[in-house]
Amino acid sequence: MSDTRLLPYLLLAPAAIFLVAFFLVPFGQVAVEAFTQYGQLSTGNFRSIMSDWKFWPALRNTVVLTAIVVPLQIALALAMAALVMNLGKGRDFALYVFTIPLGISDLAAGLIWLAILEQNGFLNSARHALGLIAGPQLLLGYQNIVLLFAAIVLAELWRATAVVLVILVAGMSLIPREYYEAAEVFGAGPWKRFVRITLPLLRPSLQTALILRTILAFEVFAIVLVLAGTNLPVLMGETYGWQFTLQDRAGASAYAMVILAISIALTMFFLWALGEKKEATP
Repeated sequence: MSDTRLLPYLLLAPAAIFLVAFFLVPFGQVAVEAFTQYGQLSTGNFRSIMSDWKFWPALRNTVVLTAIVVPLQIALALAMAALVMNLGKGRDFALYVFTIPLGISDLAAGLIWLAILEQNGFLNSARHALGLIAGPQLLLGYQNIVLLFAAIVLAELWRATAVVLVILVAGMSLIPREYYEAAEVFGAGPWKRFVRITLPLLRPSLQTALILRTILAFEVFAIVLVLAGTNLPVLMGETYGWQFTLQDRAGASAYAMVILAISIALTMFFLWALGEKKEATP
């Protein structure tokens, strides 16, 4: 009997050891580094990074990038999920094609779009072959921040929308078809069925997708590094810079804690905004 009682704990032990060794211990070390200066509890590391001229542009760029990318990904994923769910025999194939970018790393995705958008890339070559331009044009230069933003947004949409798509398709698959059949009987059109049935019942999936994509958007790094270099500072890029370029672990830890605080705040907001509202009892 004792062996039977210990079995669940033994099965959970490897995962627990992994979480402690590779999450809790590093997190504790980062927190200590961030809030300690000269061996004493201090907020000096946060003041140090905030006094750096790149901090506020990095924060602004990250917030703007997240505010643009995440809503577009949600909207695209909703449209793609609705398309997949309405398909018949080709549903599995369409879902497979849409989710191909999931198998590509951030860095590889950035390199793919760099090959397309760089001065001698595929886009300029195609435009030149069609006679639209006389020669190569610089699309990713620091002179045009708007184009840099657009390139990063495009790359992020291509790379990460599939994550949201998978979550939403799973959520739509759980909605009983009887609801749609009843709505059709009462004359509800496709749009009204989507707004009145799909979206309300998809709230838990939307909540999960929003939280996941917002957190990952605040951690965007590789694509920005490849396409923009240091011309477009973001929070995760500055964390990397303080750790490896400036060799300042305390500053990098402070950046990491700032990203964590923003992620927790946004997670709590989404949990509140999209959570089930309990009606007050009289």
